[in-house]
Amino acid sequence: MPEGNHSTFTEEMKQGVYQAIHTRRDIRAQFKPDPIPGEVLVRILEAAHHAPSVGFMQPWNFIVIEDARMKEAVKGSFLKAHEASAELFDESKRAAYRSFKLEGIVESPVNLCVTCDRSRFGPVVIGRTTQREMDLYSSVCAIQNLWLAARSEGVGVGWVSILYPKDLREIFHLPPEVVPVAYLCLGYVTHFPERPELETAGWLPRLSLKEVLFSEEWGNRTGRLHEILERQKRNQPSKEEF
Repeated sequence: MPEGNHSTFTEEMKQGVYQAIHTRRDIRAQFKPDPIPGEVLVRILEAAHHAPSVGFMQPWNFIVIEDARMKEAVKGSFLKAHEASAELFDESKRAAYRSFKLEGIVESPVNLCVTCDRSRFGPVVIGRTTQREMDLYSSVCAIQNLWLAARSEGVGVGWVSILYPKDLREIFHLPPEVVPVAYLCLGYVTHFPERPELETAGWLPRLSLKEVLFSEEWGNRTGRLHEILERQKRNQPSKEEF
């Protein structure tokens, strides 16, 4: 890993960062059984461990799961949660929901449970005095670091959120002060989909940046950034030109 405090990235380095961001996918059905070399896994976890954290609290822990019996225990929790979740959707969407592949727990060579130790370094933490949830958000920053580093290594990551936290507590013997934040599946893939699978399936549309961007106050869609987006849109070639 390069050392030193570089103030600028080369154009090639910048493009690599943006490529990882834009081609990252939530992987479920594309896992290959090939093992992830330990050195690669350590690099990915080091990237996660270098995430920003409130008050430099570093509240995360990473439980690496490779044993088939442990994976099967988590898969059991998923199956229960998945069936209960299906009943929450309207009939018009229930069949589509059940048809989606929403996890790769058994297929992926490595599973990872990311936790947040809410007691780390004591009850008073700089930056968490008025927003107690900042330690949880910090743990999510670690997950995003991990996801992007994994993408740069050609390793796919899938976040399995259809799980009962109480099951994860029991399976991994988590102490009361430790919260399970994410259950991830990691592995090399046959391919990274061009677009997120739920977008491709028409489950929900991709929102444009313009739709979620406000200036100065909620709802104000005017300002210099909106002007730039409008200009970019006008200058975009039509689909027929590609």
